[in-house]
Amino acid sequence: MNFRQLDLNLLRVLAALYRHRSVTEAGKALSLSQPATSNALARLRQFFDDELFLRTPGGLLPTRLCERVAPAVTGQLQVLESTMTGHEDFDDPQRSEMHWRLSLSDLGEMMFLPPLAAALRAQAPHARLSNISVAAADVAAGLDAREIDCAVGILQPRQRDIRTQVLFREHYVAITSPHWLPASGRAGRRLTAAQLAEASLVVASPTATFHSSVEQMLVRQKLDHRIVLRARHFGALPELALTSDLVAIVPDMYARNLRRQFDFRLWELPQAPFYEVRLVWHASTTNDPAQRWMRALIHQLFARTTQAT
Repeated sequence: MNFRQLDLNLLRVLAALYRHRSVTEAGKALSLSQPATSNALARLRQFFDDELFLRTPGGLLPTRLCERVAPAVTGQLQVLESTMTGHEDFDDPQRSEMHWRLSLSDLGEMMFLPPLAAALRAQAPHARLSNISVAAADVAAGLDAREIDCAVGILQPRQRDIRTQVLFREHYVAITSPHWLPASGRAGRRLTAAQLAEASLVVASPTATFHSSVEQMLVRQKLDHRIVLRARHFGALPELALTSDLVAIVPDMYARNLRRQFDFRLWELPQAPFYEVRLVWHASTTNDPAQRWMRALIHQLFARTTQAT
């Protein structure tokens, strides 16, 4: 294998194939025809003396050699792209046509996307923003493959090339119909453990984020048997609480935002767990002007503390 004999344009094809897992989609991303993309793949296979991708019903499956080489190629291309074009393309946010790709959970989309979109329309009116929801366990891989630029959520990636910043700490509260009262004891601002043990609970179990600390709290208090309904999304919980005797457990920020629309009662919880909401990005974009601008905007809108790692 002689690196000097490799056409470096083929590395862009390798990165696109690794990202899209499809010859057709990779060709579209690079403005190449399918035959041209297939020919490039054949040349890559010849150079590496490896199949690189195996065809499966679910798309192209990288070989072990490809899994080792393609992420490194993708990262280096990102650094080169940032070096060559970053400062020139983002001198003026008002004129930029940058397309940012975030990963927000369903709850994150409800909480963060409206104020972020409003700020973006005011400060970078020609830019675009997409929420590409990635499961929490896949965020690092999505950043690596540049499927997303950054993510906001309950995220704690441990990979070496991932950077994080704590935006704020959050805790859980309960919401109920304004007419709901605990079965026993005094109705104050906080539910006691005994009152919670008498309630019928509804919780959310989203797939694209990590909110299992709610159930962990209930398990610790031996109250998990009081869960009578599990929803896939937080969006259904307000109406469930308002139209029944159910007690919904939700993040405090979400509950206080909902009070602008719904007339429900908010209760503090005993031993409510705290968690950290983080902004997460790939190290290769740390100094990219456009990415720095977006991260600064997110921090300006939502941060209540600063802690980068």
